[in-house]
Amino acid sequence: MAKRDILILGNENLYRECELISLDNLDRARQVAKDLEDTLDAFRIENGFGRAIAAPQIGASVRMITMKLDGDVTVFVNPCIEVINEETFELWDDCMSFPGLEVRVRRHKTIRVIYHDLDWKVQSEVFQGDLSELFQHEFDHLNGVLAVQRVVDMQAFRMKV
Repeated sequence: MAKRDILILGNENLYRECELISLDNLDRARQVAKDLEDTLDAFRIENGFGRAIAAPQIGASVRMITMKLDGDVTVFVNPCIEVINEETFELWDDCMSFPGLEVRVRRHKTIRVIYHDLDWKVQSEVFQGDLSELFQHEFDHLNGVLAVQRVVDMQAFRMKV
C-alpha cells in the first residue's frame, strides 16, 4: 500500500496550479494513481467517508483525480470541465484537507468532463447534482483553489459536530 499523507489547509502546495501530464509521463501517472487510490482507501477506513481525491492533496502537482464510487475506480488525467447549463445549486462542502470544517459553496448542477484514462484514451462523462459538485471540488484542487475560497458569504463556515 502506498498511502500518502494528505496535505492540510494552509500548506502552500495546495495553492499551486498543477502541471499537465504528458504521454511520456504515463508511468509516473500510474504510480500517482495507485497512491491516490491507496490514500483514499485508507482515509475511508479511518473516517468512514471519502469519494474522490486530487493529486495535489498528496503533494503530487499533476492534473489527476481519482474517484471511487460503489467500488469502481475512475482516474481522470488532465481533465477539462464543460458546463452544460448555467444552473447552479448551493450545498455544504467538506474536504479531506480541512477535516471537521464545512463551507457553503455554489456549484454548477450539470457538467461534462473530458479526460484521458491511464491508457491515454480520451473519455467523457456527464455528472449531475452531488457528483457534479464533487468533481468541481476536486478539479478546483488542480488549479490551486480550495472550497474555502469559494464560500457564498463570510457566514458560510461551520464545524462538523
